[in-house]
Amino acid sequence: MTIIPRTAAPYLRKFSGQYPVVTITGPRQSGKTTLCRMVFADKKYVSLENLDTRRFAQEDPRGFLAGLPDGAILDEIQQAPELLSYIQTIVDEEQRPGLFILTGSQQFEVTSAVNQSLAGRTAIIKLLPLSMDELDDRLTDTGVDQLLLKGFYPRIWKDDLDPVQALAAYLETYVERDIRKLINIKDLVLLQRFVTLCAGRIGQLLNFSNLAADAGVSHQTARNWLTLLEASFILFRLPPYAANIAKRLVKSPKLYFYDVGLAAHLLGLESVNHVSRDPLRGNLFENLVIMEALKFRLHRGKRSNLHFYRDSNGNEVDLLLSLGPDLYPVEIKAGMTINRDYFKGLDHFGKNFPHGQGRALVYGGDEEQQRSTTSVSPAISFHRLLARLT
Repeated sequence: MTIIPRTAAPYLRKFSGQYPVVTITGPRQSGKTTLCRMVFADKKYVSLENLDTRRFAQEDPRGFLAGLPDGAILDEIQQAPELLSYIQTIVDEEQRPGLFILTGSQQFEVTSAVNQSLAGRTAIIKLLPLSMDELDDRLTDTGVDQLLLKGFYPRIWKDDLDPVQALAAYLETYVERDIRKLINIKDLVLLQRFVTLCAGRIGQLLNFSNLAADAGVSHQTARNWLTLLEASFILFRLPPYAANIAKRLVKSPKLYFYDVGLAAHLLGLESVNHVSRDPLRGNLFENLVIMEALKFRLHRGKRSNLHFYRDSNGNEVDLLLSLGPDLYPVEIKAGMTINRDYFKGLDHFGKNFPHGQGRALVYGGDEEQQRSTTSVSPAISFHRLLARLT
């Protein structure tokens, strides 16, 4: 089994030399533990998923941490958040960089607890599933539709698992279990229906009222469940761009999945042929590209700089990258052949926002082009364009 190198590795090493604590959050099975144990191979590893270990940490936090004089990797810290205030005392006394490495798979819960107890003492990196940059030569014979079906969870790639079976197990083992731990859901079938309905709205403006009505739950329940699915790194809300200009801009976010394969699975797609014929293929492709842009930022320890643009007349650009004071618009098209209509949204945006570093079209073909006003990039090499921008 070959370990796939992760972009975040050198940033973890760098941050561990600057901060006493480094915190890595991300979805279940995104590779957090593997990455930490590889980068910090000499550090003691402690899993708080282990019931006896967790009980010790919860009941006697001082005694537990006293047994870790050189710090440790503490895996799934959300299982024992009370440790954080004791860790604060230790790192303030020790003044040693890289003492504790924390991981967690509940982003709001972990981030809130860490920010409360370790503000100024920790760097935070979010580790999502694999990026196309990280997969690199493994993608040589992989078509776009296969990527949409397979998704990017590391084990599927490392162990060559059947994505249909693996993603079904992932939903049942991790997503449903974690959410049921957070809230008391009496009817799991309703939650499953809700998540599936979210997949059917991929790349669309979020309408809570319609989503709640279709799921057969209250407006507030829909909001709560969506928040939980975001906290578990399942759903991602892409915010609209808001600017002080005369045109009215939409205020609703768009809905995407952190892993496009999980969305394809929820849509019932079981083969490349299914993907190629699905009416939401373009939306899945858009999800793929937007997640690449997000991974490029998060895996380097940066915050998301992603938005989309849409005004009340329906003029739209799929993705806006905020680069300092500049905006870089990216249009996303699943088609393999470029046509003039692909540039309409970019042209309209350029009239309202004439300044910036250029613009891009990311599409389903395989040829890179540098046109007079637009960088044209295949999705599979989008990361190269992002690297040039930074």
